[in-house]
Amino acid sequence: MELVLVLLIGILYAAGIYLILRRSMVKLLLGIMLLGNGTNILIFLLGNIIKGKPPIIGPDLKVFTDIYADPIPQALILTAIVISFGLTSFAIVLLKRVYALLGTDDLDDLNTPEEEDI
Repeated sequence: MELVLVLLIGILYAAGIYLILRRSMVKLLLGIMLLGNGTNILIFLLGNIIKGKPPIIGPDLKVFTDIYADPIPQALILTAIVISFGLTSFAIVLLKRVYALLGTDDLDDLNTPEEEDI
């Protein structure tokens, strides 16, 4: 299972970096999204995949002795998913506005008129 996730992380990082290096703003956004998803899977993988019980200590015990799944990586990933959703939705609206004003999504065509004279 870990080998499949490592290969998936490598594919997501490679595709994300490839898309970031393109000239289109849409491809730039897709590349950032792929890098974010690859990082979430990396955090999940580094948190050790363990099938176990939730870490809840019973009222009659003082120490939890069973095998338990670590909730911290899962909480970090959930937080990252919510933040990336908000960032992605804002970026999509921003890209739509830029395209409506300029009529292109090419990063080289975003120069202002003052910069084109130089």
